[in-house]
Amino acid sequence: MGDELGDEWWQGNNNSGPSEDEADKAEVKTPEKSETKKRKSQSVKPAKAKKKKTDNKRTECFVAQKTTDVEEKVSKKSRRKKKKITQVLASTTPKPGCPADLWRLIEEQYSDSRSAIEMEELKLPDSCFLPSNDLTHSLSSFLKEICPKWAKLCKQHTEKKSVIVLVVCSSAHRTLELINEHRSFKGTHSGLHTYLSHLKVEQQMQHLEKSVAHIGVGTPGRIKALIEKDGLTLNALKYVVLDWNWRDQKLRRLADIPEVRLEMLKLLETGIIQACKAGTVKLGLY
Repeated sequence: MGDELGDEWWQGNNNSGPSEDEADKAEVKTPEKSETKKRKSQSVKPAKAKKKKTDNKRTECFVAQKTTDVEEKVSKKSRRKKKKITQVLASTTPKPGCPADLWRLIEEQYSDSRSAIEMEELKLPDSCFLPSNDLTHSLSSFLKEICPKWAKLCKQHTEKKSVIVLVVCSSAHRTLELINEHRSFKGTHSGLHTYLSHLKVEQQMQHLEKSVAHIGVGTPGRIKALIEKDGLTLNALKYVVLDWNWRDQKLRRLADIPEVRLEMLKLLETGIIQACKAGTVKLGLY
């Protein structure tokens, strides 16, 4: 029977294809390899995305740093461009204060924190103001203009703890200057009282209780403290003079110093604004 086959049987078996079992195994193995490749590709892709995100973060940080640097440069330039008070005064002629300046100051201070009704209560009509200083007066000549009947007022005034004229200035040094300025004003030597911040409030209260004073000169903080402690009353008060146009060594006015400005506005609210509206007190800007 071996001769009938024609070829040798062992050679025919070697040249033949793979068996059915081996083919099945190959078919099973190929999908496993493809699945592993897919998993590897999926695991590699998020890593690329992470790199892109980190690169985006770096670029965002870099752009943010650039913008902050530009803003800082712009702010520095704007600061440099701001003019000083000396430059402003050198380029413009000084203007005397007027009632509109006082109202503008009140609006800047209280418009954000007070209602429209409260702001109307602080507003003073033009009839409450004296003629403003035109920058040619001394304190003595200004008082002579606003108080033509000063001698008569002094004779009628006998009340203690109160004054006829109240002069409000920015500092104790300026208070002493104003005392020297109005020495030529009639009848002020014996009836003058100063409200200096370096003196104790109790000492000033005792002095007001013992003697009659016609004119009071002082800082707004000290005058307000005396009124609040009943050391000074507004019963005999006729005139309030704000030392508005004078400038200190730094060329600041009474309204330019934040602390003094706030104390001055609080002083006006202690009863001076109400007295001005009632017609018993007149307000002047010196």
